[in-house]
Amino acid sequence: MIYNIYHKTQFNYQSNVTFSHNIARLKPKNTPYQILRDFSMEIQPAVYESHEFVDIFGNTNNHLLIREPHQFLAVTGKSIVEIFPHLIEEHIHNLKSQSITYGKALERLSKFNVNDLDAKQFLFESELIPTHSLSIKQYVLESFHKDRDLFEATYEFMGRIFNDFEFLSGFSDITTPVENIFEAKKGVCQDFAQFAISALRSIGLPAKYMSGYIETLPAKGEKKLFGADASHAWFAVYIPNSGWAEFDPTNNIIPKEQHILLGSGRDYNDISPLKGVVFSSGNSQLSVMVDVRKSDKQDLAELKSNKEIQTQSQQQ
Repeated sequence: MIYNIYHKTQFNYQSNVTFSHNIARLKPKNTPYQILRDFSMEIQPAVYESHEFVDIFGNTNNHLLIREPHQFLAVTGKSIVEIFPHLIEEHIHNLKSQSITYGKALERLSKFNVNDLDAKQFLFESELIPTHSLSIKQYVLESFHKDRDLFEATYEFMGRIFNDFEFLSGFSDITTPVENIFEAKKGVCQDFAQFAISALRSIGLPAKYMSGYIETLPAKGEKKLFGADASHAWFAVYIPNSGWAEFDPTNNIIPKEQHILLGSGRDYNDISPLKGVVFSSGNSQLSVMVDVRKSDKQDLAELKSNKEIQTQSQQQ
């Protein structure tokens, strides 16, 4: 499975911005189940200085410094990602067969085990995801019992979110508290992911925020419009001895070849596509355009051939 991804984030400013620092995260990461085959990024206006680095969560960050006055900032990432469905299927099979009970998971996580160290950083509250809500804890415990299989319990919990919550665009934004999402039972994919993470952490399970893309298909007989896709979010829970298991509560499915991972972290703030500090006055308006399309092996072969020709030309 090969996907071409176009992701443009633009800020329009009410007044001139004379100076800005920004962090862009638009470069999909490599995992055991997906490989980034090509990536380019376009920035308008031109940057004075840029620097790429990988953060503690393995996400690629691009620091952008702009010094010339500007009234908009547009950052466009273009990616080609190859997904390996058979490897994903093998991973899911192993997760199911090696999963342990919720009680055994808590016992394991209460002790020191070097294999759990990385996962344990996802046990705690983060800026956008609190874990102190008693009502949320009671809700999630309806699915999790001491002797119940952890994978099975999380799968049921995902289904309950799908059935109990209404997908409603415009009801919330990223600053809407998790408790409000739970009380209203409304929101969008990022809300459902962060609610699930809050709930799982509240009962002692490491959970992380997964950000990326999912291809949307047009109605039968209709042509897909460019930019009709959107960013997507889901969550992953850590199963000791097995690894990270991913779940998409917005669609009530286990992510497979239709999900393309951009990055992951404690919450949305760790993988927001573009954020920064500007020196200006007045308001700003954000617009986002995303397009995800399947490609084929021939397109990838042509890309490799063109790159080889370009490299040879530069060497000459």
